[in-house]
Order: sequence, then C-alpha cells, then structure tokens
Amino acid sequence: MKTIKWGIIGCGAVCELKSGPAFYKCQHSELRAVMRRNSEKAADYAKRHNVAKWYDNANELINDPEVDVVYIATPPGAHAEMAKLALQAGKPVYVEKPMGRNFQECVEMNRAAKENNQKLWVAYYRRALPYFLKVKELIDNYAIGEIQVVTTTFFKAPRPADMDAAQPPWRLNKVIAGGGYFYDLAPHTIDILLFLLGNIKEANGVISNTGKLYSIEDTVGASFLFESGIVGSGIWCYVSSKMEEKDLIEILGSKGTIRFSTFAFTPIELITDSGMASFDIPKPQHIQQPLIQSIVNELNGMGTCPSTGETGALTNWVIDRIFMDAQ
Repeated sequence: MKTIKWGIIGCGAVCELKSGPAFYKCQHSELRAVMRRNSEKAADYAKRHNVAKWYDNANELINDPEVDVVYIATPPGAHAEMAKLALQAGKPVYVEKPMGRNFQECVEMNRAAKENNQKLWVAYYRRALPYFLKVKELIDNYAIGEIQVVTTTFFKAPRPADMDAAQPPWRLNKVIAGGGYFYDLAPHTIDILLFLLGNIKEANGVISNTGKLYSIEDTVGASFLFESGIVGSGIWCYVSSKMEEKDLIEILGSKGTIRFSTFAFTPIELITDSGMASFDIPKPQHIQQPLIQSIVNELNGMGTCPSTGETGALTNWVIDRIFMDAQ
C-alpha cells in the first residue's frame, strides 16, 4: 500500500482538530506540507503538528513533487481558483465545503478535474460517519417503511462576533463565503439529505434578515421535491434566542419516524408502532478522519470515497435554487 502524502492550502482553524490530524493518523497517509499566507502561522502549524514543510505561497505547495494530494481549506471564495490550479498541475484535490460559492464554480472545478484526468472530492464528511450511516441503514432496511416527508429545523443564537458591525466574521462576507451562515452550515444538512434520500429535482425558498445584526440574510425557509417524490422542507434561523436553539431532522415514513441532528449528534430515535429505539453514536475526535481514510483507500485502489465533486456540486445547485427563487 502506498503512503499518500498530503499538502494543505489554508491551515487555519478547521485544520486544528476537525481535519489536520486525520491526515497523519489515517492508515497509509502522511501530512507532508502546509501553506498559509501568514508565514509565521504556517511555520507554527507545521511545528506543532510535526509537518516537514511549510509555505506561504500556494503555487509552491501545489508544485512540490513530494505532495500527492492537495487539501484546500481556505474560505469558499478561493476554492475554485485553488482547485483548478492543483488539478491543472496534475494533483487530485480534496476541497472544503461548500464546494464553491455557487453552482457555476462547482461546474468549472469538475470540468478541470475531467480535463486533467484527476480526482476531486468534497469535505461532506458526514457521508462516512457511523452516526449517519446508521440512519441510512434504517432507511435502507425499511425500518419506517416508504419515506414520504422530511423536515429540518435549525435555530442558532447569534455569536458575539456577529454583533460587531464594523468587522463581521468572514462567514458573513458574501464575496468570501457566498452568503451568510446558511452557506457555511446548511450545506451539511442538504448534502446528508441527498446522501440519505437521493437527488432533489426542485427547490425554492424565502430569505430574510430578521435580526438586523448584519447586512446579509440570517433566516432561510426552503421546500424540496426529491426525484423519488419525497417532499421536504427546512427552516434555518441564525439569530434565535439561546433557549430556542434547535438542531433536528425528522424523516417520516409509512410505518414510523426517524429523528436525528446535523451537528449535535443527539441519539438517533426510531419511532414505530413497536415503540421507540435509541442509538447513541458519538462523533470521532477528528470528524473528517473516516472520509479522509476513504480517499486514501480509493487512491490505493481499495474502495471509493462517497463525497465527490459531482455529489458536492448538487448541494450548491440546491442552494442556488433556494436563493434564486427567493430574490
């Protein structure tokens, strides 16, 4: 088995626990180089994580002959540019979510992967987590019969940094992030619904700025129609009161209901005529590790990663539809 050597572009906060350590903890995997525009922070990350090389220039990391695969962990505004550079240099790419700021950027990234005969994966890591695989097992085994409806509710109180109108977080900068917190957080929910229930063929939405804390949307409502005929709806609010915070997905079938969460990893509840069964499956320490391991395995000819450029682009297509109809 070949040891896959990784390079990270943008070794910021997401790389401290969620992803970074997984690259050197996965089997047959090594974190060889990291890059950040701030050279002091790049060097510090490399030192703390025992990484051999660091750069403050993305092109230098991409063209390092010791780097086999490039992980792009920048904000979304740089995803398409960095991905295309790496793919054109003959390197497979693993890119953070959302894949792009819009569907068109995703199309361009997938085209670059195809033209350069390279693999492209997206960090929708819930597809590889035991928690969500359990939900999929229940669905596939018809534990609640034929699926009819899915609803999702996510309410989150504002963060202290959201109150700073003069210098809001980058996730509230449309040029960098594509939109507000919906663009950062809701893609995880939309992607896992696609994974569990199949493709969405119609989507529309309404958006509002109800809290007036910043200039971009803070509340989104959406409805979906899956290719299978399943009807779905969702409501996301990022300015709720603390006591009203909620993270809930409910899948209703002809014989029962499954309840679970996107982020909280609350026990999965299976409710049928026989009563309720609960499945408590915690998230791993490094939440991206199972998906990263699947990429390493695929590169070694041992299976496939469930989150590709094609599947990742579908989430952006749904988001584009929600916001297009909401204008």
